[in-house]
Amino acid sequence: MNLNQVTLPSADVARGAAFYRRLGLRQIVENLPKYVRFECPDGGSTLSLHRVDALAGATRVVVYFECPDLDARVVELKRQGLAFDADPVDQPWLWREAYLRDPDGNVVCLFWAGENRRNPPWRLPEPPHE
Repeated sequence: MNLNQVTLPSADVARGAAFYRRLGLRQIVENLPKYVRFECPDGGSTLSLHRVDALAGATRVVVYFECPDLDARVVELKRQGLAFDADPVDQPWLWREAYLRDPDGNVVCLFWAGENRRNPPWRLPEPPHE
């Protein structure tokens, strides 16, 4: 199994599409005003926006994009006018994270974790093979 597609609700798909293009995603599908899909520059995962009549409020869902050049990317995005809720900070779980919101209020985390994303020092051992 592989997680490779996430769809977010959007009250204004065109406005949301502009935001995700600014983050660096490549738009590969457009069916405005209802739907757009993006491809991440690395790894082949996709993200889409689907129009909804009303947003349900805070979902507590956070979409994470791993960026090896996190600090420089945040500086560049701020230069382009994007507002961040939190600048890059080293976290106790060994990730460096910065937070912002898309135009619909969905929380986006730009982060760098390197090897610690999949293999933190506290990773559970592999189950024994039968």
